[in-house]
Amino acid sequence: MNRLLLVEDDENLVFGIEYTLSSEGYRVSQAGSLTEARHVLHNEAIDLLLLDVNLPDGSGYQLCREIRETSQVPIIFLTALDEEANVVAGLEIGADDYVTKPVRTKELLSRIKAVLRRNQRSQQEVNIWCSGDIQVRLLEGTVFKKNEEITLTALEYRLLLMLITHPKQICRRDSLLSHLWDMSGEFVDDNTLSVHIRRLREKMEIVPATPEYIVTVRGVGYKWNANVEGK
Repeated sequence: MNRLLLVEDDENLVFGIEYTLSSEGYRVSQAGSLTEARHVLHNEAIDLLLLDVNLPDGSGYQLCREIRETSQVPIIFLTALDEEANVVAGLEIGADDYVTKPVRTKELLSRIKAVLRRNQRSQQEVNIWCSGDIQVRLLEGTVFKKNEEITLTALEYRLLLMLITHPKQICRRDSLLSHLWDMSGEFVDDNTLSVHIRRLREKMEIVPATPEYIVTVRGVGYKWNANVEGK
């Protein structure tokens, strides 16, 4: 289930879009300002942003630029500014699409699905994920630390991929449990997740007790706390 972040300060529009997206099976977080959006992005793993341009504390363009410094999470601008110059500006700073208001819900849903499909294909085209001294080679299904191969179980490998492909974003425990269970076909409970996190840290971290990569966000989940590059 994809989690979307709707950054929009028009409460009536938020209600309509959130209802439509929830009805289609998306999990929706909402922010009415840049400050609130940054807070959500810091605390949740987001699969796509719907981002208004004009917000009470600044421009959506500004947030888009900030996000693109560290992340390729898909971004669709929602705005009443439909002039060509505005559309081009949004796309040139890294947006994936641009939807003008008033929003037509069927068109919005279609564009969201298309952007998510493109992003999924783009991630599948990545052969190697690199972060610090960690390297994950997807085609081989292998993981290296300081050029030494590390042996992971199937669940540990899936957990690593979930974390490393959402760098600097919190992966909630319930999302990780759902993802691991769906992918493995095995029941994974909260205690099992904690055990796998501990074992993964023992293999990935220099000092597991003070992790640099896999950090705990108490009461919420875990976060890959380092920059990641896909090749």
